[in-house]
Amino acid sequence: MLKLVIGNKNYSSWSMRPWLALRANNIPFEEVFIPLYTDQADKDRILSVSLSGKVPALVDGDVTVWDSLAIIEYLAEKFPQVKLWPEDRARRAHARSISAEMHSGFMPLRNECGMNLHRPVGAITLSEDALANVARVQEIWADCFRRYGNDGPFLFGGFGGADAMFAPVVHRFRTYAIEVNGDARHYFEAMAANGAFQQWTREGLAETIRIERFETV
Repeated sequence: MLKLVIGNKNYSSWSMRPWLALRANNIPFEEVFIPLYTDQADKDRILSVSLSGKVPALVDGDVTVWDSLAIIEYLAEKFPQVKLWPEDRARRAHARSISAEMHSGFMPLRNECGMNLHRPVGAITLSEDALANVARVQEIWADCFRRYGNDGPFLFGGFGGADAMFAPVVHRFRTYAIEVNGDARHYFEAMAANGAFQQWTREGLAETIRIERFETV
């Protein structure tokens, strides 16, 4: 049985990504929750799984994989029938490119619109750089809908690795009342209606742990 070590569902967007890749595709796994930013004991628990000292981490027997995108790649290799990446080479390259862009970019949006499911919905004033991030995300979603929308509701048809990477942005847009327009709206609504996405949301909202550093926005 795979084990996925995650942090708080209310806050941990990186934990959400491989969790969704597994749950949305009905891949069995054991969820191991370690609260973030608590005490040394919890820090040591994370370090006992991954020397990076961060979550998520996937444990598959004697193999441990850390970092959300690396976990998704590992799952794609272990479960090729799930098709976390498109079979077509050009589409696969497209999916990996936008996933890598999400993985390494969009820092203004991340910094100004932290993931916090408990936060009351409401807009804030965003910087020009964050607004550019918002526009770029919606451009990606709209472009995928126009290219591949006939194949299914997600970025490349069925729920895949790219969707797992972009799912937390749907929460950020909702929480900070960021308007999603045009063809990008199709993706926003499809993700919000997804059963695994809704399960993560319910369980995150049920958490009672507060991390004060994330409650200031």
